[in-house]
Amino acid sequence: MKLTLALAQLNTRLGEVDSNLEKHLAFVREARQAGAELILFPELSLTGYVLQDIASAVARRPSAGDPVFKSLLEASREIDMVVGFVEEDRRYRNYIAAAYLSGGEVLHIHRKVYLPTYGIFDEKRYFAAGDSFRAFETRFGRVGMLICEDFWHASSPYCLWMDGADLMFFTSASPGRGITDEILGSAKWVETVNQTYAGLFTTFVAHTNKVGFEDGLNFFGGSTVFDPDGRLVSQAPYNDEGLTLAELDLSQIRRTRARLPVLRDERLDLTVKELSRVLGKGV
Repeated sequence: MKLTLALAQLNTRLGEVDSNLEKHLAFVREARQAGAELILFPELSLTGYVLQDIASAVARRPSAGDPVFKSLLEASREIDMVVGFVEEDRRYRNYIAAAYLSGGEVLHIHRKVYLPTYGIFDEKRYFAAGDSFRAFETRFGRVGMLICEDFWHASSPYCLWMDGADLMFFTSASPGRGITDEILGSAKWVETVNQTYAGLFTTFVAHTNKVGFEDGLNFFGGSTVFDPDGRLVSQAPYNDEGLTLAELDLSQIRRTRARLPVLRDERLDLTVKELSRVLGKGV
């Protein structure tokens, strides 16, 4: 089985949800025409990233009763999609969230668990933190989603892997920081982490990053897909908005795991035992 995936690097307009929605729908049309079956948008793709005090004003509940999600859900009858948004729960708490839409339904929502408050980041001031990492079934197999800081913690993709995820979709609004001889230091870090997880967990890892400028921050793009052998399948350009296609041969998961049966040999019971011991020590 093969999956044609579209990585959608968006340059969003901060706080302008209707404008960003139109751009989503335009990218969806382009992806469908190119033969894509799934399109992956970046973190907070519907709103922009540096929201601060306007987070509540752009927050939504992902259902057909919301005019923005009504359009996206209708479009998802033709192509699956992952979109980033601010989710408001029934008690009016706001979360950085990603929704997987398919066949006119919301299959899954992941709420960002790790909210950075170091360096240039101050997310915990404006958002509540999620509290779970759960894989879920799609027509392409079992999927796990993480948002930006989530995948800087090795326990996050590990939990998804143990929950059956064979496809991992990462989204981010990652700004450029640091300089190397060739590319931004932060871009290199992200690519290395994604490649490592793909090879370590013998799974596909697809990552889409935002592009453009907001409040003096530069978001560099450079979206990637790595295969279960840790090899680069496709990469989007740096700093340019656009659509990048990748063809995933999902049967490669079986071939890689036959050669490298790390999942078979994983000792989850031992991991739980040792983590319980560490927690008991209060370390």
